[in-house]
Amino acid sequence: MGAGQHARLLILTRQVSGLAHMKLLVFQHIGCEHPGIFRQFFDEARIDWDVVKLDAGEQIPPLERFDALWVMGGPMDVWDTDSCPWLVPEKEAIRRWVQTLKKPFLGLCLGHQLLADSLGGTCGWTDKPEIGILDVDLAEEAKDDPLLRGVDASIKCLQWHSVSVTTPPAGALLLASSPDCQWQAMRVGKNAWGLQFHVELQESTVQEWSEVPAYAEALEKAKGCSALAEMKRDANALMPEFNRNARVIFDNFTEVMRRF
Repeated sequence: MGAGQHARLLILTRQVSGLAHMKLLVFQHIGCEHPGIFRQFFDEARIDWDVVKLDAGEQIPPLERFDALWVMGGPMDVWDTDSCPWLVPEKEAIRRWVQTLKKPFLGLCLGHQLLADSLGGTCGWTDKPEIGILDVDLAEEAKDDPLLRGVDASIKCLQWHSVSVTTPPAGALLLASSPDCQWQAMRVGKNAWGLQFHVELQESTVQEWSEVPAYAEALEKAKGCSALAEMKRDANALMPEFNRNARVIFDNFTEVMRRF
């Protein structure tokens, strides 16, 4: 082994060692919207992670036991508290996590919207649903952002939403936008991030999500009956890029975890 390889191995070993005792909590709202490719990254970094299946009635554990919180996507909306009453304690947990415990937080799609809603922002129907492989442009502020630095200024992302953040919470910093959705990414304070777009993709993701009736209906309405095959083809072609972006974001998030 050369000196350079040995040095890189030592750095990787120290990084993994520094994360080995970290505990990450995941809020999940439907079985197919899990952390995706990040599950592999969690295991490689030896991060201990627990999933709370809120839609299945699982209870939120004591938050103090965990070092980071991720909130995933789902077909429900932030205001669907009558049909999904668990949204109420979930929002309370997010608010307490971000504002009181002040530990690292990442929300994806619905999780991004729940971050805004929990902290006093608002969400609403988009004029034009974003469904498909679409462009997202990072703001200038993202270049130095702890989560998004190293991500290209313009990226292709999978989008599958008809609701977006319309009013951000107080103090939110805009990190990314698209033509039809201003608040594609934001940071709140120094510890909380929300991404409207999806970065957790695997080769099975599009097919699994298309089997959710609400998602299938939205896809066909927005793109037509042949849209699924096209989306699969485009997603598979871009999977290396999706996974590279996921790796950058994961590595950046673990650096944030080490600082807290």
